[in-house]
Amino acid sequence: MTTMWKSAAGLIAGLFAAGALTVANAAIARPGMVNYVEGNVTLNGQVLGRNAIGSAEAGPGQVLETGAGKAEMLLTPGAFLRIGDNSAVKMITPSLLDTEVELQRGQANVEVDQIEKGNRLEIVTSGITTTLEKNGVYQFDANPARLEVYDGEAVVRIGDRNIEVKKGKELPLIASADNPKPRSFDRNATGDLYAWSRLRSEYDAQASQASAQTIFVNNMGWYGSGWYWNPWFDGWAFVPAYGYGLYGPFGFGFYGPGYFAYGRPFYGGYGYQGGGFVGSRGAFAGGFGGGFHGGGHR
Repeated sequence: MTTMWKSAAGLIAGLFAAGALTVANAAIARPGMVNYVEGNVTLNGQVLGRNAIGSAEAGPGQVLETGAGKAEMLLTPGAFLRIGDNSAVKMITPSLLDTEVELQRGQANVEVDQIEKGNRLEIVTSGITTTLEKNGVYQFDANPARLEVYDGEAVVRIGDRNIEVKKGKELPLIASADNPKPRSFDRNATGDLYAWSRLRSEYDAQASQASAQTIFVNNMGWYGSGWYWNPWFDGWAFVPAYGYGLYGPFGFGFYGPGYFAYGRPFYGGYGYQGGGFVGSRGAFAGGFGGGFHGGGHR
């Protein structure tokens, strides 16, 4: 019996003992849903506190903004956008098929654990559009405008050119730049937002594990890959579709109910295919535990 399975078995036993199953008000997690805040955070000028998590949603044209604070916003299932201190992002299009967000000020970090063929994830910075093509970790700066790809692959449109930016490369996002080319950067030189995003990824992975095991233990209705409300973590958890799970680019495990049904290890790498459905908010609880594959993207 592997260490991961022992941990999972213990968590399942704990769930039975606790007998906790919480039903929340019906809601749907869509791109733009605020999943975590700390410090000074506003949505369209309205201050957001902890009680806003899971219900506050950035609609078209609305701005999520921080002072001395940070915030996490959901994009498509398996994709998280996180902004640092003194930053602002504007939701342009919150559609599952076409999710577009503009970084207006400061820094944004995007973690993509799963992306479907039908999803189009785009970040606009200084008028330049970047399409996130693969699972990975992407960081955007507004001043000076820049993209850093810690892991994954993106396509930047500058004028009539499409520029591929791959893992370990950065690109200035300047419309007037003459023949810009990606260049290498030091992926070990991470800053405050990157560190915070990695920590949030670990918490999000724990919520995923708790939600997946609750689905399995309580024989609950299963909606496929999507966001599922977890009241114990007071947030939306990403649960991959059908399979045992996947590793995100930060190195933490996101679980599917199949992991608890069969107790088998994850498939190698990350990016397990899913159904692209968004789960409903309700009937999820869970515990804390291990079973993560640490080490990040390096």
